[in-house]
Amino acid sequence: MNFEDFRRRADAVREVSLEAVLKYRGAVRDPRDKSKWRTEQGPITVTGAKFTSWHGGHGGGGAIDLVMHLADVNVRQAVAWLEQHMAAGETLRPSPSSNHSSVKRAAGKLCLPAANERLLGRVIQYLMGRHLQVELLVPLVESGRLYADDRGNAVFLLVAGKANRPVGAELRGTSHRIWRGMAPGTCKDAGYFWVGARGSSKIVLCESAIDSISCAQLHPDCICISTSGVRSNPRWLCGLIARRYEIHCGFDADEAGDAAADAMLARYPAVQRLRPPAHDWNDALAVVSKKT
Repeated sequence: MNFEDFRRRADAVREVSLEAVLKYRGAVRDPRDKSKWRTEQGPITVTGAKFTSWHGGHGGGGAIDLVMHLADVNVRQAVAWLEQHMAAGETLRPSPSSNHSSVKRAAGKLCLPAANERLLGRVIQYLMGRHLQVELLVPLVESGRLYADDRGNAVFLLVAGKANRPVGAELRGTSHRIWRGMAPGTCKDAGYFWVGARGSSKIVLCESAIDSISCAQLHPDCICISTSGVRSNPRWLCGLIARRYEIHCGFDADEAGDAAADAMLARYPAVQRLRPPAHDWNDALAVVSKKT
């Protein structure tokens, strides 16, 4: 790959919003100061497209610099990560002149983490601590779409077709350290994590697996699907629309979620907005759970 190829790839992901990157990597916004975030590398302040780390005064501008800082990787690794996980809220479509094979290599072969039955209890306890009902979790475990890995992470399988063929996985840390990621080689456009009422004609699209389960608990008549990040145009969405599902965009009630929802509704007028009554569906579930 020559310099021009790499420059085109970098330009394609440079404008991804910092907020989308932070949310995807599990960062938490300071409720008292919307410009501050708690991240895996400590607190940072975001001002537009620029950020500053509180630890050492390191800063930068744009999504590539932010991924380099958060993941402690070089520029090529940061670009590959952005290509695999997000591109301005939409699936990355390289220009005809770009090196498509290099994008495929960045995604690589699917490598799902091995299941660890001994740590499954830790995962279930963590999810129950997020107000999720065990009645929803057990069928997911029994179907293999939810399990624990050797690090005690919750693994949510992305599946495709009636056979629920694995095409990737969302990973969520269950310790005090906030962490989320994707299994290497995950193809988010080949399938999705889903939960809910089989045979339902209603679908709600959520930003994560935990939000999907939370939404299904609040809306038991729906099938709830994770888009595994803020994405306004997942490739599988056209197929669901063609099958005449009643589809609602349930992205988070924040700037990134609203922007992606607006883009989705502009592209697909049949989709309706279903804004969570709190910041996200798990927050909404927490409010309901505290009242009961």
